[in-house]
Amino acid sequence: MKDNFGRNITYLRFSVTDLCNLRCRYCMPEGGVAKLAHSDILSVEEIGEIVAAAASLGVTKVRLTGGEPLVRRGILDICRLVSAVPGITETCLTTNGTLLREFAAPLRAAGISRLNISLDTLDADRYREITRGGELAVALDGVAAAREAGFDYLKINAVLIGDGGVAPDEEIRALVELTRSPGTHVRFIELMPIGEMSDWSRSRYVENSAVLRAVPELAEHDTDGVARVYRLPGAPGAVGLISPVSSHFCPSCNRIRVTADGKLKPCLHSPEEINLRGLHGDALTDALRAGILAKPERHHIDSGASGSRRNMNAIGG
Repeated sequence: MKDNFGRNITYLRFSVTDLCNLRCRYCMPEGGVAKLAHSDILSVEEIGEIVAAAASLGVTKVRLTGGEPLVRRGILDICRLVSAVPGITETCLTTNGTLLREFAAPLRAAGISRLNISLDTLDADRYREITRGGELAVALDGVAAAREAGFDYLKINAVLIGDGGVAPDEEIRALVELTRSPGTHVRFIELMPIGEMSDWSRSRYVENSAVLRAVPELAEHDTDGVARVYRLPGAPGAVGLISPVSSHFCPSCNRIRVTADGKLKPCLHSPEEINLRGLHGDALTDALRAGILAKPERHHIDSGASGSRRNMNAIGG
C-alpha cells in the first residue's frame, strides 16, 4: 500500500518489549523503565494477527525489536508465528548480541533470516560506559555465536556519539575494518534528539561525514533503503551511513512501527499513535491503513527535538 506521498510501505518494525538487559545512555533511563505487566503488552497471538493484517496491505518484511527482544517471554514463538505469515518474505531481528550465545541457533530455526547487532564501539571501556555496565566480550561472543548458527549476513549498527561534535577516529576505523570479514556490514547511525537524548548537548551529535573523514579510502557504492553504502577497497562487506539528522531520508522511508503495547506509529519522530490493541478483522486492517495514510512527508529533527513522546527502547529503533 502507498501512503499519501507515493511511498510503498512494505516494512514493519515491531517492538515486542520495552525492557532490556543493558542501559545504553542514548536509549534508556539510567534506572531502567517501569516494568509493564505481561498483560499490558501484546500477546503472541495479537502480534501474529497484526502482522497478518499488515501483510494484507502489502508489508513483506518484519523486523522484531525492543528494548532487547531476546528478553521477551515467548520470543521464539513470536519468531515462528511471524515468519509463517503468508506474504511475509523476510523476518529479521535487532539485538544487542549479549544473549545470542543461547539464542542464535534457535532463532535461525524459528525463521529469523537476518540479524542486526547493536555495537557502538570495539573499545571495552567505552562499551561499558555507553551501556552502563555491559561487557564487550559478551557481545562479541554473541556475534561469533550468530556466525556459528549460520547467519552469514550480519549488520552491525553503531550510533555515532561524540564530544565537541567529534567522534574518535580510531573507533570508527576499527568498526569499518569489520567489513573485511565476509558477510559483515557496518551501519553508522547519527544520534537523534529523541527521548533521553532530547536534552543532550548538541556537541554530542556527529554527522556521518565524520566516517568519511576518518576513513577516506571508503568509496561510494550505492544505496540500500535509507542508507548510503560505501566499501573499503577489496572488502567483501559494506559500510552504510544512515543520516536522519544531517540529511533526512524520509522520501525513501518505507516503514511503519508498532510498539509493544499495541500502538502504531506512522513515523518514529511523530507524536501520533494509533491504537491497534483490541481490534480484529476489518477494524484492525482499517486502523493500519489509516496509520499508513497518516505517515507525514518528513520529520524535522534537523531543527529541533523529536516529537515522539517515548524513549527509543519503547519504540524500537
